[in-house]
Amino acid sequence: MNLHEYQSKELLAAYGLPVLAGYCAYTAGEVEAAADHLGGGVCVVKAQVHAGGRGKAGGVKVAKDSAEARHYGEQILGMRLVTPQTGADGKLVRKVYVEAGCNIEREFYLSLLVDRAAKRIAIVASTEGGMEIEEVAEKDPSKIITQLVDPSVGLQSFQTIQVGMSLGLSAAQAREFGEIVEGLYEVFMDCDLALLEINPLVLTKEGGFILLDAKCATDNNALFRHPELKEYQDYDEMDPRDLRAGKFGLSYVGLDGNIGCMVNGAGLAMGTMDIIKEYGGEPANFLDVGGGASRETVTEAFKILLSDSNVKAILVNIFGGIMKCDVIAAGIVDAAKSLSLSVPLVVRLQGTNVEEGRKILQESDLNIVPADTMSDAAEKVVQAANGS
Repeated sequence: MNLHEYQSKELLAAYGLPVLAGYCAYTAGEVEAAADHLGGGVCVVKAQVHAGGRGKAGGVKVAKDSAEARHYGEQILGMRLVTPQTGADGKLVRKVYVEAGCNIEREFYLSLLVDRAAKRIAIVASTEGGMEIEEVAEKDPSKIITQLVDPSVGLQSFQTIQVGMSLGLSAAQAREFGEIVEGLYEVFMDCDLALLEINPLVLTKEGGFILLDAKCATDNNALFRHPELKEYQDYDEMDPRDLRAGKFGLSYVGLDGNIGCMVNGAGLAMGTMDIIKEYGGEPANFLDVGGGASRETVTEAFKILLSDSNVKAILVNIFGGIMKCDVIAAGIVDAAKSLSLSVPLVVRLQGTNVEEGRKILQESDLNIVPADTMSDAAEKVVQAANGS
């Protein structure tokens, strides 16, 4: 789950980290009022969407006074912001963050993230703050500084100072930088975050550090420990299918293909998508119904798949272990009948009660194409999606 910038800064400020004063605004009038509350001078109006690259897309504007802030609020609110992270459709801007200005001397990139290969928390920093870090890593990897944290001892002060010195900071600045990194690490660990990105972290002309932009992403598997973070969830920023799937305990990720997939188990789901591509097809989604799916869950999964107008065929690939094939088959039949299924449906069942499940499908009088193997299923569903 991603947090908006203003939410991230609210969280970081609660830990005493240096952020500028700011207000979230939903109308141009609120933008002007926020600018006046900040003193009526220079301020920044920032679109609040779950995507990076807002500045390049026109979603971040520096205003010299509250009147200009209102003008920019009118421009940004309601616009469809298109960035490399939003896709061609972009994202509708429903709110902005109005933040006080500051005198920038230098900009840095700083983030904490989970390095799965190293099984460590990684601190990543660069002198190229404000830029796309992926571009920096590709063009000049030497400008990326990485420090791994040993989980058995936690973050050490000497590590943060080393990173600061590597960024070209003075000894005093490196110590202050280290204190900020230690504070961010505390937030990261306390809140079970998957990513905490500050881009840019600025050194002001007055000599202090400010977290000028902030992005937090939670580890959804740990959200049960953090009801206070769940309150930050913004349904408007979520794919409606993802939102609906989450409410029924389904793991769903929308893709760009035309073959809907319903599978139990993440590994089998990945394998199913791979073999569809092997046979020349394109999966429309990742959908894992889990090991304890019921008839109701299967019906809901079909509704989610069919809500995607790009889906031209559906492949159900189930291995019955804890989940029994006859229960899945009954759910498939119920869903197909209740939803008046209009696209081709290929079903592969293996495992517990597989014969009972296949019998239920055969006696359903529905146009269901059976498959015995994954290759057989992939070949048939690709043909179906192509209209052959």
